[in-house]
Amino acid sequence: MELYDAINRRRDTRAEFNGAPIDDEVLTRVLSAAHAAPSVGMTQPWDYILVRSDETRRAFREHVMAEREVFASSLEGERSETFSKIKVEGILESTLGVVVGYDPTRGGTNPLGRHAIADAGLYSAVCSIQNFWLAATQEGLGVGWVSFYREEFLRDLVGMPGHVRPIAWLCVGPVSELPDVPDLERFGWRHRSPLDTVLHEERYTAH
Repeated sequence: MELYDAINRRRDTRAEFNGAPIDDEVLTRVLSAAHAAPSVGMTQPWDYILVRSDETRRAFREHVMAEREVFASSLEGERSETFSKIKVEGILESTLGVVVGYDPTRGGTNPLGRHAIADAGLYSAVCSIQNFWLAATQEGLGVGWVSFYREEFLRDLVGMPGHVRPIAWLCVGPVSELPDVPDLERFGWRHRSPLDTVLHEERYTAH
C-alpha cells in the first residue's frame, strides 16, 4: 500500500473488528512507527499502554457508554435520531486497547521549542498517534479512537501518574473490512469538506 492509499483508506474503526490476534512482529512495527514520530525538542512525550485485560476493557466500556448517554441527552430531533444509529467504540470487539499518554515533563523543565507554544508537546504526541494509525492501516489493522471518556477516569483505570494526560484510547485489531465511506458520513452526521473550503492564500479570508 502506498502512503497516499493508507491516508485515504484509514478509517475510525468500530464495528468491523473480528477479534483475531495481532502478530507480535506486526504490533512492534506499528509501535515503532509511532515512536519514530517527530517531536518538539526531541522530547518524545508519549507513552503507550497495551490493555488486553477483559476486566479493564469492560470497565472502560461501561464508562464510555455512560458518557455516550450524557452526550445523547444534549441532542434533539434529527440530531438525536441520527446519533442513535452511530456506534462510538469497538472496545470489546477489538483485539487490543492502546492508551496513549502525553507526558509534559519529558525533556526536562525547559524543553527546546516549547517556550512560546506549550501545546507543541501535545501536538507531538498526536503526530505519534497518526503514525500509529497509518502504519496499522498499512498492516491491515483497524484503529478506532475513543473520545467519550473523562480523562481522570482513564488515568486512574490504567494507573497513569497525575502529570501524564491520557489523550487517547485506541481500539486496535484485525478487521473484516475497512468501509469505503466513514461512519459519520454514512449515517449523515457530517460530510467531508472539499479542500478549497479550508485553503487560504497569504492571509485568512472568509469563504
